[in-house]
Amino acid sequence: MTTESIKLVETVVKAADDKRAEDIVVMDVSKISILADYFIVMHGNNEKQVKAIAEEIIDKAQESGIDVRRVEGRESSKWMLIDLGDVVVHVFHYSERSFYDLEKLWSDAPLVDITKMV
Repeated sequence: MTTESIKLVETVVKAADDKRAEDIVVMDVSKISILADYFIVMHGNNEKQVKAIAEEIIDKAQESGIDVRRVEGRESSKWMLIDLGDVVVHVFHYSERSFYDLEKLWSDAPLVDITKMV
């Protein structure tokens, strides 16, 4: 966990909040996964909003000099995954979020308090 990762989390949370993402959850997976330090999960209420949230996150990350390694799910906008290296972002359509239930799958990961970020 680096200061850089925490700044990236804050950038993502603010960008998502600007596009009215719902129920933003940040999980610290650094001790239980080699994939990333943080998973950020959120949802939008329709495909258009999901895409807008994801595009805002990508834009803000690039503006901050962050390498956007991969974006998956642009075609359907039901579940978009944005790989930012130490931070992996999941933007769901609200109906898909409960189906995949990543929060339960990664329930061993402590949650990060984001109240000061939004």
